[in-house]
Amino acid sequence: MAELSNHASANAGKVVVQLSGVHKAFNVGSAIETEVLHGIDLTLQQGEFCAVMGPSGSGKSTLLNIVGLLDRPTQGRLQVCGEETTELDDRALTRLRGHNIGFVFQYHHLITAFTALENVMIPMLGAAGFPNQAMRARAAELIDSVGLSAWQNNLAGNMSGGQQQRVAVARALAMNPALLLADEPTGNLDTKSADAVFELLRRFNREHRTTVLFVTHNAALAKRCDKTIEVVDGLITAQS
Repeated sequence: MAELSNHASANAGKVVVQLSGVHKAFNVGSAIETEVLHGIDLTLQQGEFCAVMGPSGSGKSTLLNIVGLLDRPTQGRLQVCGEETTELDDRALTRLRGHNIGFVFQYHHLITAFTALENVMIPMLGAAGFPNQAMRARAAELIDSVGLSAWQNNLAGNMSGGQQQRVAVARALAMNPALLLADEPTGNLDTKSADAVFELLRRFNREHRTTVLFVTHNAALAKRCDKTIEVVDGLITAQS
């Protein structure tokens, strides 16, 4: 599947994410302008599994949105997969994001009227515009890899929360992204399901050297990551 080439392999040994002096403010120029990030410097190498921790309102999700090219910094520079993003227009950002970044959110955001297989195919449809057998095969492979092959034709709305989040992980990996961003992906799950989803992310990280940035409040899960950064009041206060 040439169109679904492994971007993680292509970035082996390289810096996948680099933020330099990144600030983010909202309502810029108004009386209620608020700066949320105050000069973030962060480098993620290919294959790193990094936890992000911090209290609510500290700027964790804002940081993730900027790294994921869903929002732009107010000031500073951001490189993703070797490409400087500062001057890219929206179309170029969408292309870079679609081919290099996968997302897993706290709420799985599956289309409940679609089957598990169809949900996993969505990122590939966005890239190619029409379904084909190669996409179906890729989606089936991913569904199997998260242990849900028997449920691939089930409607997402008829699956448990843990199963739905595993489908969301499979969907995030559909384009073989170099970077996987996970925003509290275990926050709504019971302990057993949370551990299963975390181990899925960890396994894909190790097998494909996918870089993972994992926002969590779970200190036990953070200890199982390669690196932990702490964000407080819009600043990285510690890295370990």
